[in-house]
Amino acid sequence: MAKFFDIHPDNPQPRLITQVAEALRSGAVIAYPTDSGYALGCAIDNHFGADRIRAIRNLDDKHHMTLVCSDFAQLGQLVILDNHAFRAIKAATPGAYTFILPATKEVPRRLSHPKKKTVGVRIPDNEIVRKIIAELGEPILSSSLILPEIDSPLTEGWQIKEELDHVLDAVVEAGDCGNEPTTVIDYSDGAPEIVRTGAGDTARFE
Repeated sequence: MAKFFDIHPDNPQPRLITQVAEALRSGAVIAYPTDSGYALGCAIDNHFGADRIRAIRNLDDKHHMTLVCSDFAQLGQLVILDNHAFRAIKAATPGAYTFILPATKEVPRRLSHPKKKTVGVRIPDNEIVRKIIAELGEPILSSSLILPEIDSPLTEGWQIKEELDHVLDAVVEAGDCGNEPTTVIDYSDGAPEIVRTGAGDTARFE
């Protein structure tokens, strides 16, 4: 049975932020709101947690998840940025974007693309999530909460608890979140390539 954390979106309770971070450290798989719908997440070193997320979404082991960061400084430790990418990504974050970039040595090899050595990173425009990640002290390994048998995304914490109570350890409710996925921008070859158009405005990358 998943624990339910009802966190106030404007005045988040510090003890609940701490409890969610502690759950992640202890191996939990959680559902949490972002600025582009709910996501599934676990700690970076939680190998079993990553497998559980793939099982929930019916994904194979070739699917690479995203490292969700609290701020640009944390993101900068995970990926290699040239000056152009640095300026463009810094101006667009926090926001509903996922960026694919060459991974640094800080990223475990199993989390990067086996051939390209790239990784997806993002900084959501959601204060609660950023506080949880800051308390955790490292990014959350994440995947969008898109269930194979459900046509529309789940956007309410209570719905997610009801649907996935048996496969999750915790659900975070923190007010409204979007229901459109992130815009994905691939910077692995130096120039921005729009891989998927979503909630983030693509104009700055065209």
